[in-house]
Amino acid sequence: MYIIVGLGNPGKKYENTRHNAGFDVVDKLASKNNIKIDKIKHKALIGEGRIGNEKVIIVKPQTYMNLSGESVVSVLNFYKVDLENLIVIYDDIDLDVGKLRIRKKGSAGSHNGMKSIIKHIGTVEFPRVRVGVSKPDKGRDLANFVLSRVSKDEEIDMMEGIDKAVSTVEEIINSNIDSAMNKYNG
Repeated sequence: MYIIVGLGNPGKKYENTRHNAGFDVVDKLASKNNIKIDKIKHKALIGEGRIGNEKVIIVKPQTYMNLSGESVVSVLNFYKVDLENLIVIYDDIDLDVGKLRIRKKGSAGSHNGMKSIIKHIGTVEFPRVRVGVSKPDKGRDLANFVLSRVSKDEEIDMMEGIDKAVSTVEEIINSNIDSAMNKYNG
């Protein structure tokens, strides 16, 4: 079994913003694999289904980004899944729009959602898929930037990045993370 967590903020106000790249990826992943994300449990919207031969739980924490760890630890405690079968997908300002970085483990960097998850589960030892959203121009407020939508010029790159992130998660589940890293990093 895999737990697939997409990070974002709940509510219409935040839909399709840079900071909700994780939500966008898991929504597309669920749709592609006929999984309905329609249950409310563990402070999250949850969908249960299969990708290939594996059972998956898709999780969209509803705690707002900075408290994502509360939801993730609750899901992990309930389903008792090995951390190598937890995949967290989130936005990354240090990558160009639509670029991916897949890692087996790592720090949170400046991402508050990841800081919350690491704090609550007590380790950095779990896979993650980072989706590039780029950095704001000098002098532009970071919070306002990540809560904005990508520009018209960036939309194609963002959609391609979301599609690649969906393929990455499927590759991790159907093959392994090394295969996904070789195919989709960069």
